[in-house]
This record gives sequence, C-alpha cells and structure tokens, in this order.
Amino acid sequence: MESQRTFLFIGLLLVSFLLFQEWTQEQNQPQADTSAVTQQVANSTPTEEQADVPASSQSDVPVVATQATRSVISITTDVLAVKIDTKGGDIVEANLLQHAETHGSDKPFMLLGEFEGNQYISQSGLIGLNGPDANKSGRPVYESAQQQYELNGDTLRVPLTFTDEKGVQYTKTYVFKAGKYDVDLEYQVSNTTSDPIQVQLYTQIKRTRQEKGSMVDQTYLGAAYGTADEPYEKYSFSDMAEANLNKNTQGGYVAFLQHYFVSAWVPDQQTNNTIYTALRNGNGLVGLKGEPINVQANSAATLHAIYYMGPKDTDALEAIQEDLDLTVDYGWLWFISQPLLTLLKFLHGILGNWGLAIIAITLIVKTALYPLTKAQYTSMAKMRMLQPKMQALKERYGDDRQKFGQAMMEMYRKEKVNPMGGCFPLLLQMPIFLALFYVFLESTELRHAEFMLWLTDLSSMDPYYVLPVLFGASMFLTQKLQPMTVTDPMQQKMMTYMPVVFSIFFIWFPSGLVLYWLVSNLISIAQMLIIYRGMEKKGMKVRG
Repeated sequence: MESQRTFLFIGLLLVSFLLFQEWTQEQNQPQADTSAVTQQVANSTPTEEQADVPASSQSDVPVVATQATRSVISITTDVLAVKIDTKGGDIVEANLLQHAETHGSDKPFMLLGEFEGNQYISQSGLIGLNGPDANKSGRPVYESAQQQYELNGDTLRVPLTFTDEKGVQYTKTYVFKAGKYDVDLEYQVSNTTSDPIQVQLYTQIKRTRQEKGSMVDQTYLGAAYGTADEPYEKYSFSDMAEANLNKNTQGGYVAFLQHYFVSAWVPDQQTNNTIYTALRNGNGLVGLKGEPINVQANSAATLHAIYYMGPKDTDALEAIQEDLDLTVDYGWLWFISQPLLTLLKFLHGILGNWGLAIIAITLIVKTALYPLTKAQYTSMAKMRMLQPKMQALKERYGDDRQKFGQAMMEMYRKEKVNPMGGCFPLLLQMPIFLALFYVFLESTELRHAEFMLWLTDLSSMDPYYVLPVLFGASMFLTQKLQPMTVTDPMQQKMMTYMPVVFSIFFIWFPSGLVLYWLVSNLISIAQMLIIYRGMEKKGMKVRG
C-alpha cells in the first residue's frame, strides 16, 4: 500500500508538472504597438528589405524600375483590419476584429505587426531572372487606386500595380472574403515586350525571435511546415540557427505558430515548391519558392497562393490544405484530443456555456472510466485490508528481504490481489487528462470563454483562487476517505501536505482545467463512496 500511494503521488505530480510546464498565460504575449507600422516603413532601408528576399533559382539581373510614392494602405473586412506596405506589397499589420487583445478589452487582437520592437509580417514577391523583387536596388513600390478599402459584399479585391521600365506590368491582388481569415494572392504578369521573361513566386513569413519570459511561458512559438511526405514538422528558431531548411515538395505549406493563433502560406498544391528558412539579425524567415515561370512575349501569366492569418480553427485550416489543421498541435495524444474537442463542441452547442460543457465532458469521461475506477479502489481497499498480515510478515522475516518478498507474493496469490491493480487504471487515465489539457491549450474556442459568476475567462487563472482551494479541499477529503496506512514519517508528511502543494500549484493553471480536475475529484469521491459501501455490504471492512 505504501508503494502504491507513493507511486500515485509521483504520477500525479509528474502529470501536473508536465501540464504546468506546457501552459502559458495569454497575458505573457507582448503587447502590440499599433502606431509602429508607419514608423517601421519610414525607418526601413533598401538594404535591410532586400536582405529578406530569398535567392533566385537563376542569377539575378537587375531591373531598374520607376518608383512610386511609398505608403501604407488599410483594408477592413468583418473579421480583419489589415495594413499593406506598397513597397513590396507586404502585409505588415493584421488585427483580428472578432478576438479581443485581452479579456473584456475593446481593442482587437493584433496578430501581425510591430510588438515592442519585435516584428511579425507576411512577405511575398517575384524573383527569378526578371522578377522585380530581385532588383538589387530595392523592392518595387506598387501603386494603389485607394488608400483605404472596406468589404461591403462577399469579396473585396485589392489590386496593386507596378510597371518596370521595359513595360512589363505586374498586378499583385489580394482577395479578401467575408467571414474568412484566408486571403487569396493573385500575381498577374503581363509581358508587353517582344522578349520572354522569367519570374519565380516566393511567399514567406518573417518574425523576430522571442525568448520565453517565464517558466510557464512554454507554448510553442516558432515555425512549422508540411510537405507531401511530412504532413507536419516544427522548425524552431534554434533549428534555424543550426541549419537553413531546404526541402523540395509538391504543394506543402509554411506557418508560424503561437498560442491560439497561426499564420500560414499555402501555395498552389499542383506546383513544385522549395521550403526554406533563414535567421538574420534575430529575425526568423520561413517561406516557399515556386518554380520559375516563363512568360512569353506579348502574353500573360497568373500565379496563386493563399495566406491564412487567424485563430487555430481546425475546420477552416483543413479546408485550405488537407494537413494545415495539424498546426493545431495536440502533441502525441492528438488521436485522443481531437475526439474530445469534437465532443466538447457538441456539448457546448447543446448547453451554450463552455463551463457547463467542461462539467458535462468530465461526467462522460468519468462514467466511461468507471470500471477502471472501481478496479482501482477495490484493489486499494483490498491492499489496505491486508496491512495487518503484511505487518505480521515483516515481523516474522525481519531483514530477510528475499523471504519476505516471497511470502508477500504468496499472500497476494492466495488472496487474489494484484498489488499494481490501483496503479494501472491511473496510468490509463493519465493520457486522457493530458489530452484534455492540450484541448484547453490549443482550442481558440476556450480563449476568453465565460462560465459564471467570477469565472469570466476559462483560459486564464482563477482571479480569486476559489477553484484551486476547492481542488485542494477535494484532495483532502479524498485522503480522509482513504485512511493513511503509510508508516514512513517522510511519506506521511508528503501525503499530508499534498493538497496544499497542489492548491498552490494550480493557482496559475487555466481555470477551465482546474474546473475539470475539481469536478473529476468530486465525481471520484462519489464513486469511491458507492464502491466502498458496496464492499462493506459484503462484509468487507474497507474504511477506518
């Protein structure tokens, strides 16, 4: 019994530590400086900007271009507020209008932009033998018919135009859609000259490397990619520092991940592309280069790509690219997390409250695991009943551990007791606990989700520490219902103070997760009382 209690304690402590290590508070994200875009445009230099452009598959030939006046244009849809720098036509700021910066704030969440000196932007252009972005003197400055655009119907087209000195016309068009976070990029090249030209589309994401600020700030922040052979792979800033990624694939995608949100470039899935990374001056780049395209004289060609900038919505991401939903990273327990999230959404659709949905899913999980719970408590009760016999064996064999072990195993055989019977059920439940944690960590639906009373954000800690205290009380009650038989003083202290330790430990956990553990404990207590009462009716003394 002593070994079981110790094992259970260590197991629970290990699971909780892993959860604590993985979780990060939304408030740890750097605050956005919405006034920084204009300043960034003004301060950037051609040399700095050109350093971001990937090397072409062909040798670069400078194309001297007539430069227009550089500016920043604004686009507003029902879900996005975007700023585009006319130099290069890059997306330099994106605000998600349906997601608040902080709970209760009227300020929208800023996904792309300048964050206290850190940069996060989306870039795209044309390189290759005649690509305007391969110009050694700097990237092209596009012209726009308007400085502000607003979506009024189902779609909004924002064309940016540029003509080089040879008369080749480039039209870079972003297509925004109502209710969508994915934006279509259309690059039309009109070769009005008498000579063929060659261009190569590249799309990339640039983000400043950020160090984790605290122990709890452990959510993955970095790049990821997918190929035809590797549906989902992370590639961190550290990986970029060690080696530049260079992979060829048909289709594929690249992305930058953070807590709850993702941005990703998805090229034409029928084309061959090169996925690459670079780390320059603390800025990480992950991107795709398409194959060089030849545009014959007096003809035109159009290149396509899709850029997603928004919440980690599995349905929306999968609709864009079949593997892109894997960026909603549930870890190695994804095969458990995904069905649990589906069930949680279903329950929310019925109950209309995420807190009630968490309680409901806890009831379902605990009911489904009841046979295992019964086996666990029955085994622990039988082990407790054998304590007098165990003590007699200790006194009989003294320090002869070999004979004591043999006698103990013989006693287990005769009494038909499995000494590990109380441990295996817990081990089987741990993956479910961990899988649910990843659901809470990755599911955007739970960000700023309200429950009731003071619990107005299930993704953040309980502001008044009520749930952690109740959780500790439930652990204390569980101990009272399972009288301690441990004789070692150190283990006794560990078990006595365990509720206090975990109450303090859980203060920083998301309140939604603590709610799950609290309800799970309360259900376990009820199940324990039912199981013990049934055993006592059979004449077995399992308590006191």
